[in-house]
Amino acid sequence: MDWQGWALFGLLATAALTVVMTASQMAGWTRLDLPLVLGTLVTPDPDRARVAGFFIHLAAGQAFALGYAAAFALLGRATWWIGALLGLLHVAVALTVILPLLPGVHPRMASTRAGPSSRAVLEPPGLLGLNYGIQTPAVAVAAHVVYGSMLGLLLTVH
Repeated sequence: MDWQGWALFGLLATAALTVVMTASQMAGWTRLDLPLVLGTLVTPDPDRARVAGFFIHLAAGQAFALGYAAAFALLGRATWWIGALLGLLHVAVALTVILPLLPGVHPRMASTRAGPSSRAVLEPPGLLGLNYGIQTPAVAVAAHVVYGSMLGLLLTVH
């Protein structure tokens, strides 16, 4: 496996996913701000949190790209459609397991049981991220399919 190619392709795919998520947020299709959610794990300041969260998101994107590359290696090939299928699996786990569990570990996110006295600054995402807007699951699916397809395509041609 070309590890330098993997790292570059992971960065490009993460950038593409980030563009889809950010553009969707700016268009009003979702209120999910991944850099803010991730960054507030380490700092309460929203401006600093977005910067920290951006780098946390890039690192996570690289880690997931490594997982995708390993899956492609196990399958013996990389294609855009296998990448898209991996993206669907990835987003299914993110929306049904990771996001609903996040309030249990995030120091600045309210839980679904938090009452009016909660000092949390972020609302819980809920199942499928629906608390951040009805279109959030569709946006997340689109972003992750782009991510996986791009990785599959780039690793195919390389």
